Amino acid sequence: MSITEVAQRASEFDHVAPLNESSLLAIAAGETPRVDLQVTAGTEVVAVGYAAGDAPVELVVDPRFRRGGLGHRLATSLLDDGDTRFWAHGDLPPAQALARRLGLRAERTLLVLRREAGGPVELRVPEGVTIRTFTESDVDAVVAVNGRAFAQHPEQGAMDRADFVRRASSAWFDPDGIFVAERDGEVVGFHWTKVENGVGEVYVVGVDPAEQGTGLGTALTARGLQHLDELVPVVDLYVEGDNAPALAVYRRLGFTEHARDVLYTR
Repeated sequence: MSITEVAQRASEFDHVAPLNESSLLAIAAGETPRVDLQVTAGTEVVAVGYAAGDAPVELVVDPRFRRGGLGHRLATSLLDDGDTRFWAHGDLPPAQALARRLGLRAERTLLVLRREAGGPVELRVPEGVTIRTFTESDVDAVVAVNGRAFAQHPEQGAMDRADFVRRASSAWFDPDGIFVAERDGEVVGFHWTKVENGVGEVYVVGVDPAEQGTGLGTALTARGLQHLDELVPVVDLYVEGDNAPALAVYRRLGFTEHARDVLYTR
């Protein structure tokens, strides 16, 4: 059994994906992980600690082999090796209990918000700005805006052209689901939407820092929601738990908390 098969078993049991998209993309691309600690039972992989690049570790234990201390064993070994950051996707009670036993604290909370499709969406585009559908010639401009918009973000800010292309190679990719904002012929923002397994997602909304405060982020979000509402019954998005301005915008658009991921650290 491979790591993705263990993750699938855990996802079906917990109703939460134990590996994030970045990890799954790295596995699919055959990248050498920074952390790949496995526990086996016979020929089966039954528990894994995984991390690509400098990302936090994700722990996965096959539901058939839980309550035997495997998660604690993996985490203790990783802590001894100097890994001190662990994602708890869904922040489920067993993960909370393990964090307490290991003396870890919650350092970062990533909220998953959800909105039922069909609610009113008002699109107000700032004066002097046009919003249109993405074309292939926009890739470099979108990557550049993303870099400026997420310069301080630990994951999204690292997206370069190669990473864009890798994400765009996913089965769910639809160029008609990306919307680009222009001012005076220059790309100043974008909204990349995603539809997978019948659920829509506000995948990335990036706004050039020079445009912050103009309402462009709200306009781009609204345009993407109009698109998603035609395709799916619900729409999710991820937002930092301490990002009060973004949370205010999303709540006005009808989003409420659906789940949360917590980064635990020593």
